[in-house]
Amino acid sequence: MRKTFFLTLSLLLSLTLTTPSQAQEHTTGQLSVELNKLEAGETTCQAFFLFRNDTGMSFEALELSFAILDTGGIINQLLTVDAAPIPVARTTLKLFEFPDIACPQIGELLLHDIPACTPQNAEPRDCYPLVTLSSRAAVPLIK
Repeated sequence: MRKTFFLTLSLLLSLTLTTPSQAQEHTTGQLSVELNKLEAGETTCQAFFLFRNDTGMSFEALELSFAILDTGGIINQLLTVDAAPIPVARTTLKLFEFPDIACPQIGELLLHDIPACTPQNAEPRDCYPLVTLSSRAAVPLIK
């Protein structure tokens, strides 16, 4: 009886010490963002991104804010793009245009902020920890 009491108490304590955000972090996967290629447009650089959503939730809002650094490492511009919607358990292609910069002038893309991230039918959240970055282009995509 005493052993059962202590096991029950131990279980209850472990459940109350786990915050909802900790529990959520353990049950969600990653949102992979890949810079697949850069292609010259007429007056822009077109960036093709692949989003692989293994988080277990769709996103009705997702804004990514990039710092575009030139080949000398100097910030050329800040640009926020709207990537929503991002469906669950799918790979999605998104095309964004980087204005007033030629593709060969881009040295690096820095994801410096995610100003909006809202899972479908849920409250906005901090998605920065969910995002993993990669690049197949000659330009690195970094946090």
